[in-house]
Amino acid sequence: MTDKLQVKPVRHLLGLSGGKDSSALAIYLRDKIPEMEYFFADTGAELPETLEFVDLLEDYLGKPIVRLNAGRDFDYYLKLHNNYLPSPGQRWCTINLKLIPFENFIGDDHAISYIAIRADEPDRSGYISKKLNIKTCFPFKDDGLIKDDIKNILESSGLGVPDYYKWRSRSGCYFCFFQRQEEWIGLKNNHPDLFDRAKEYEKVDPLSGKKYTWNQAGTLDELLLKPRKEKAVKLKKSKKLIDNILDDENDSDDGCLICTL
Repeated sequence: MTDKLQVKPVRHLLGLSGGKDSSALAIYLRDKIPEMEYFFADTGAELPETLEFVDLLEDYLGKPIVRLNAGRDFDYYLKLHNNYLPSPGQRWCTINLKLIPFENFIGDDHAISYIAIRADEPDRSGYISKKLNIKTCFPFKDDGLIKDDIKNILESSGLGVPDYYKWRSRSGCYFCFFQRQEEWIGLKNNHPDLFDRAKEYEKVDPLSGKKYTWNQAGTLDELLLKPRKEKAVKLKKSKKLIDNILDDENDSDDGCLICTL
């Protein structure tokens, strides 16, 4: 008598970026999909506010949030890339610290990946795996949820949004090359130690004289000397933090869309 082959159940997965949309989706689906697995791709270069918020969210969800990338952080992959910094055109950080760990986490299991793209974001799609065993689902889009709904979900949960939204428009590494000038200024004002650490990564090739910097406008010191643009985010004192964030036309917790999975 042969044993029947046991078919593994489909896994339900939600990647958390530490930003408002993915956090709201986790809250939204907590009771709808109790078998959900949550994960967070820790790059080793996260803001303290991000890590604190992920811990709070873990308590709220009542189940562990798996941390990926144990032992292999940004600095590990930086050495593998001859200490050349990633850039919008060379996003090796995203590939090695987000995509590969995500797909390794799933392996050959059949899984549904839930993406926090809202119904009012027609131009965003997030990361869609090409592996046939991974299906992508967009609950906010399917249910017609928009910015105001995200606000209500976060406020009603009691969690609100991470404190970094006071000066930053997205989650991600503290040295993310998608940051705007005012966000670099915010990093310097709120985390001068991290700003100085970001500067230490920048270098000049002694042979060619070429600068390898986080921003195409120049080194971080040069960037801060440039006149500030009029589009800098202005927070109104009369509003709650969450209102300011959700009213920002350029709001996004993922300059590199793929980073939120």
